Amino acid sequence: QGLLRGWLGGSRGRAMPKAVLVNAGRLDFDKGLNFSKLSAVTEISSFDSDASPEEILERVQGQEIIITKEIPVPGHVISKFPDSVRLIQEAGTGFNNIDLEAAKAKGITVCNCPAYSSDAVAHLVITYLLNFSCSMVPQMQMLAAGNRDNFTKFLQVPHFELKGRTLGLIGGSGGIGSMVAELATALGLKVIITSRSPKPNAVPLEELLRTSDFVSLHCPLNAETKHIIKKETLELMKPSAFLINTGRGSLIDEAALIEALKSGKIAGAGLDVQETEPPESDNPLYTLPNVILTPHIGWKRLETRQRLMDIVAANVTAFLDGNPVNVVC
Repeated sequence: QGLLRGWLGGSRGRAMPKAVLVNAGRLDFDKGLNFSKLSAVTEISSFDSDASPEEILERVQGQEIIITKEIPVPGHVISKFPDSVRLIQEAGTGFNNIDLEAAKAKGITVCNCPAYSSDAVAHLVITYLLNFSCSMVPQMQMLAAGNRDNFTKFLQVPHFELKGRTLGLIGGSGGIGSMVAELATALGLKVIITSRSPKPNAVPLEELLRTSDFVSLHCPLNAETKHIIKKETLELMKPSAFLINTGRGSLIDEAALIEALKSGKIAGAGLDVQETEPPESDNPLYTLPNVILTPHIGWKRLETRQRLMDIVAANVTAFLDGNPVNVVC
């Protein structure tokens, strides 16, 4: 809960802008990150735990630069920020956790970090595809339960090639979607996407859902895309199809998905994000046999997190130099 570290970066004896990592534990949970680029331009204070609105206000007192990771920063909190705060830097791509209108009203700049995790998230999508194609998780579950039928009898689980199958990417023309498409094409899959602009492989959403063997979500979360996957859209998918979400949990109506998984309307789901993170202890997603559930690990590889912090440092440096980049507000 308490202050972990505070130090002067850059030239000793010269006042440095003050920056606080409000919830550094989400970023540096293994203590493996190097903050030297950030400490070269700011005096850093850092707190390990996530913060409630009241704790956010406590932690930003006297600070000029606020660095957050995936915690809500609502308008009523921003409105009470001290006048010293000049920049909110979200250590991530998504920024729907920050009230931009409130920041604008206070004259606070908001920046994000696009494209830092494209490779890692794309690799996770492919990991789901490969696991589904050979029923790897069900096989491991059977062994854990003492069931060796896959060894002593004929194979008891589905097992199929990816080549020739169709992967549908909802919002697949961005950085992560494009990387997924490149990797999937190398594996022999046919890739189709939805896109606002004309693309050679773009199709309407309904066609994508009806024809895809795998559907993967790569669109931003906004008023238009919230619950883009719901009861009606799930009913369009093949019973043999799998759904993958490495984007934002609220792209899916979770209750409708759970019902579809239980009833066999779709074959399974790979979910790195959920509507509530972590899911409540009684959430059926924890125990459904046709779900691969991971705790938002797409961006958590060490190299990915270091790249993220280097981008944070570059953003802060550019802001302090009067040439801000990656500005969202």
